[in-house]
Amino acid sequence: MNVLKTGLLLSVLTVLLVFIGRLVGGPQGAMGAFVFALLINLGSYWFSDKIVLAMYRARPLSEAEAPQVFRAVREIASRSHIPMPKLYGIPTRTPNAFATGRSPRHAAVAVTSGLVEVMNEEELKGVLAHELSHVQNRDTLVMSIAAAVAGAISMLASWARWGLMFGGGGDRDRRSGNAAVQLVALLIVAILAPIAAMLIQLAISRTREYGADETGARLTGNPHGLAGALEKLEAAVRAHPLPDANPATAHLFIVNPLRADAIAKLFSTHPPIEERVRRLRSMRL
Repeated sequence: MNVLKTGLLLSVLTVLLVFIGRLVGGPQGAMGAFVFALLINLGSYWFSDKIVLAMYRARPLSEAEAPQVFRAVREIASRSHIPMPKLYGIPTRTPNAFATGRSPRHAAVAVTSGLVEVMNEEELKGVLAHELSHVQNRDTLVMSIAAAVAGAISMLASWARWGLMFGGGGDRDRRSGNAAVQLVALLIVAILAPIAAMLIQLAISRTREYGADETGARLTGNPHGLAGALEKLEAAVRAHPLPDANPATAHLFIVNPLRADAIAKLFSTHPPIEERVRRLRSMRL
């Protein structure tokens, strides 16, 4: 199923890029956008994990720095029959974590320094089991590519705005009387492209989070540890959102790193924490 999702995401990205290229630069723009789309598709598959890790200034974590993290990850990876992922640290006191990588053999788990500070042993295990569940369920490729797709779609909106500033379309289109149509199309794309980015993330994120919560709880045998961790994470993010968090990558984290008001929560890439906690506390293992 994740292979199909990945193919769909790449196809949507390609079509949108070519469409914007045609609107902004005519046939030559479409060809240039197609080549650019191919490069982004390849880059998303092979390097999206490295890009996301670099965005958050994550660096390799040593066992001496966080022995409890390595101990928990080894135990959970062994139970889930996946290779030990690479571990990274993010230098911020806001607690959070995410997993990335195109396969279990090329996976990475990143944790913030704040996560290690505020979680007790059972809560930390719950968070790490949740992230390794994404690896075990092969969610990480879709998650990483979705981040790249959302970022590219946001870039498309910027292209469209520039196209509006300069009239849109090529000389041939203007001579044929299609300038007005081109401008209207660019305006529509400029408005709808960010919405499309949000919908792509919503489509893949909420069900995935519930699944990782359940799998993670079964791996540790203690759903209450993850439930307590989620409650702590939500309170911490509400008080101190993750600095420089990018909305295009918000769905990667175990909890949304952005502060959201009541309206924004309706369109959050994550299910409500209250519902996630309720499901975990009602589990019978």
